[in-house]
Amino acid sequence: MGIGEIMSTKQQRQQLISRLIGSENISSQPQLQEILREQGIEATQATISRDLEELGAVKIRVAGGDTIYAIAEYAPARIAPSDQLRRVMAEWVAEVTSSGNLVVVRTPPGCAHVVASALDRSGLNGLLGTVAGDDTIMCVATEDTGGIGLAEQLRTLSGVTDSTGGIPRKRGEANV
Repeated sequence: MGIGEIMSTKQQRQQLISRLIGSENISSQPQLQEILREQGIEATQATISRDLEELGAVKIRVAGGDTIYAIAEYAPARIAPSDQLRRVMAEWVAEVTSSGNLVVVRTPPGCAHVVASALDRSGLNGLLGTVAGDDTIMCVATEDTGGIGLAEQLRTLSGVTDSTGGIPRKRGEANV
């Protein structure tokens, strides 16, 4: 099995892009596209552009005047555009539930960090922060907004119509 077969999902491709940017001086999207191709990953320029945007990659000037891509470790002041948040939420959120001032957001396996990052960068009123696992995000709501209010905002952004994302549940049973 080649690396191209292993690195087939969006999340895995973005993780590889992030590692490449951290370890090599990548100055253009075509250069990144070629490096990915050498690693067995076929990606269009448009896909690479979206990946760089979602990763928060920016061009920085280095010694000698060249510019390369970089990804900030933590950028709390950087606000994600609302259309990007809506796109991420609509694509990845399957379920939104709440209890007290906590909201639990479920995603497909391996996708929680993408949604949590978009939420953290959104500047969404009533959201203090997130903690992401593999397929679950815990969101902490402000006291004024509460979990119910935040959950409703997240459902609206994602298009999820009820707390289970339309997945029927029996009381006391977990969805697996």
